[in-house]
Amino acid sequence: MGFDWFTKSLELHRFYKGKIEIVPKVPIRSLDDFAIWYTPGVAEVCKRIHIDKNESFELTWRWNTALVVSDGSRVLGLGDIGAEASLPVLEGKALLFKYLGGVDAIPLAVNVKDPENFIFIVKALESSFGAVNLEDIESPKCFYILEKLQQILNIPVWHDDQQGTALVTIAALINSLKIVDKRINQVRIVLFGAGAANLCTYKYLKILGAKPNNIIVVDSKGVLHKNRGDLEKMKTENPWKYQVVLETNGDDVQEIEKAFNGADVVIAASRPGPGVIKKEWVKLMNKDAIVFAEANPIPEIWPWEAKEAGAKIVATGRSDFPNQINNSLGFPAVFRGVLTVRARKMSDEMFIAAAYAIAKYTEETGIHEERIIGSMQETELYVKEAIAVAEKAIELGYARRKMSRNELENEIRETIEKTKKYMRIALESKLVTI
Repeated sequence: MGFDWFTKSLELHRFYKGKIEIVPKVPIRSLDDFAIWYTPGVAEVCKRIHIDKNESFELTWRWNTALVVSDGSRVLGLGDIGAEASLPVLEGKALLFKYLGGVDAIPLAVNVKDPENFIFIVKALESSFGAVNLEDIESPKCFYILEKLQQILNIPVWHDDQQGTALVTIAALINSLKIVDKRINQVRIVLFGAGAANLCTYKYLKILGAKPNNIIVVDSKGVLHKNRGDLEKMKTENPWKYQVVLETNGDDVQEIEKAFNGADVVIAASRPGPGVIKKEWVKLMNKDAIVFAEANPIPEIWPWEAKEAGAKIVATGRSDFPNQINNSLGFPAVFRGVLTVRARKMSDEMFIAAAYAIAKYTEETGIHEERIIGSMQETELYVKEAIAVAEKAIELGYARRKMSRNELENEIRETIEKTKKYMRIALESKLVTI
């Protein structure tokens, strides 16, 4: 039996009563200092922001603060468990934001299921934040909420279950294809699962040069093809998936076994296994096959089973197997980049830049079959990725601050490393107990 992470997690959550807290970042030597930080001195700061709202990014925490918000409708693999039950995940996300990206993130569980009300709430909170991370929102509602907020907010917003998973998956695929010496515009790809992650991955595959005719998508009911009986319903309820049906599966494959037959790549983001993807299906794939089984806590197929079936490269979402495809390689650095330059928007070009930065860093530090992507321990990966995102934001005209590469690197590196320094001091001084 492996270590019981579930029991240990519950025990420590009860002990610490949450994972983050707010502490002062300014010096307080006596109560006189509050004349600066609060009244009367703060009135001058308020007046400056009233004249120019952009000053809120320079005079308050807004420049470095992200909203992490969920309605609790699709939490991990647990489904619709409600806003309160999503809060531990949102706190954990905030902890990762800070430790890996130096980003101050505020977890907010919103007990609202209606998308219009959810959008209204996030819009109303815009003035307090520099960016928004949507978290654990069910599909297809998440697509509509993201698109609407991207239109109406003047700060970056993304949905980590879409863009976060997709950009890290793409980074891993870029290096995997290099190892097996195959080209993105020639490979046949199966996207196993048609939720938020894989529909976004599909979009990024097209940007990279994959041919839609060579991509087959499988959802919970089987292969997506143009003769499915539920297309009219899908067209109304999930137009994002319907568009994928129109563009993909050029050979009109209708059975899962045939979808795997002759495939070069399988990217699975569906439901926890094992046995969701069968060894027999993997055996049908081409030589030097690539299998990403990203479901947690159990991948769709165990890595050793995929290897036994002939896969050359196997990745999962777990840290105890080689090649972990983990959102945490994406969102801390992406937000570090956009917040550093005070970006107004995020875009797919910025996320693809992040994916290439991850892939390049990993290649430069050594790629092989069991290291197609770097790990969360590699601070330099986050620095390189954040710089790439920030530079792309400047290039696209989204940045409020224009900075040189040297300025970006110095500020980003200092901000990311600062949290780790604080943690060392807190542990040494027993401000944080173990």
